[in-house]
Amino acid sequence: MNRESPRVSGEVLTMRVGLQIPVGLSFETWERAGSQLAGIVDSSAWWLGDWLVYGKDNYADRYQLGIRAAGLKYQTLRNYAWVSRRFKLVRRRHRLTFQHHAEVASLPQEEQEHWLDRAEKMGWTTKQLRNSIQQTRDSDCQKMDARSTARRLAVPDNHFQWWHKAAERSGIDLEKWVLITLDQAAEQILADDTSLSGKDEPNSPGPTPSGLRARPASL
Repeated sequence: MNRESPRVSGEVLTMRVGLQIPVGLSFETWERAGSQLAGIVDSSAWWLGDWLVYGKDNYADRYQLGIRAAGLKYQTLRNYAWVSRRFKLVRRRHRLTFQHHAEVASLPQEEQEHWLDRAEKMGWTTKQLRNSIQQTRDSDCQKMDARSTARRLAVPDNHFQWWHKAAERSGIDLEKWVLITLDQAAEQILADDTSLSGKDEPNSPGPTPSGLRARPASL
């Protein structure tokens, strides 16, 4: 590998411990050098991730020796490698950074593509991508909570206590007693409607739990 100082942009040279920037460098050249350096930093995450993936796949008993010899931190490399494994080369977006990919790496592939498409189209930063994903998750949770709440019944305390006492007299727990009692009431009403109208009765949701029937309780 050539260890001479490579030219980044114009007369800006990279060294092991810094940059060599000439006096009087134009703003445009300085700005272009910054873009190139940012690209190198971002690409290096992919490079190191792919390097570790290859090492683990091909030198299972020796790859950690290579990590120590290179003076690299395994935890950082492991994070890079995890993202690299989640995105094959053909799926990596050149217009997005490594961190964009890292933000969606834990999602199923279809969702990864969805969010990367949006980030690319909208020109999102990684923070904007992260916030958008979180907002969608929060919205989904609220919808689930709303659906769950809609299935609940508002029961006055005195009714609850009354039902609980009836369930105890019937020898079953309250939830099962409520289910059985409602099933029996529905069955009776539908049976009455059927006898009057001559129409077939709709199918019941299923057998009464454990074959039990609630008996009236003297309250």
